[in-house]
Amino acid sequence: MKPLELTVDNIAKAIFIVNRHAKTALNPSFLYLLKKKAIEKLLQEGKAQKIGLHFSRNPKYSQQQSDVLVSVGDYYFHIPPTKKDFATLPHLGALNDSYRNPVTRMPLSQAKALLQAYTGISETPPKRKQPQPRPVFKRLGESY
Repeated sequence: MKPLELTVDNIAKAIFIVNRHAKTALNPSFLYLLKKKAIEKLLQEGKAQKIGLHFSRNPKYSQQQSDVLVSVGDYYFHIPPTKKDFATLPHLGALNDSYRNPVTRMPLSQAKALLQAYTGISETPPKRKQPQPRPVFKRLGESY
């Protein structure tokens, strides 16, 4: 598997793949971090743009919540809003179900490698717990 170039289209595809896998992963925190950092970097470089606010489909604590719609190439993603976003972006209302991102095929490992190369962050392996010493049981009256 040869590495892909760091083009906006390839990065958008990689974000799409990572986001899709994060929704069903057992530990999605690193995948969502990759997505967030890649989109933030694209926004800073002017290669992505914020379109507006959408009502969240799955709000926390059953409260109404909004997400920022971000356009990266031919793809659209949602990220959490900042206070500045509420003041500057138009609110687009409910999510539009008529639009879908293009169908994309890319291995998750390749997508993660591409985004890690782009953002410069790497996954730290989970720390293993040290085994606890087993308790020693003795009969009543015995001493060691």
